[in-house]
Amino acid sequence: MALTGTKSNRSAIGARVTVESGGRRQIDEVMSGGSYYSQNDLALYFGLGQATVVNRLEVRWPSGALQEWKDIPANQRLLITEGASRLGRVVRTR
Repeated sequence: MALTGTKSNRSAIGARVTVESGGRRQIDEVMSGGSYYSQNDLALYFGLGQATVVNRLEVRWPSGALQEWKDIPANQRLLITEGASRLGRVVRTR
């Protein structure tokens, strides 16, 4: 998933995402930098195994805002914009 901040920084650095699916909880944070001459990917990736749905998705933005969505179909790349109520999606072309 890719995050875009509006009140927070545009790259969403510092945003913390919690994904609950298949009875498990995963947490990741958008981080910048790595070491000399390197850069972390700003997109976050979560492995859901055999789960077909994300039961709960929560984003805590650096601004302090909290957003939550429920029952999201798996196997897609999401675009999340701070303050937007709808989730965007990247359409895959083959």
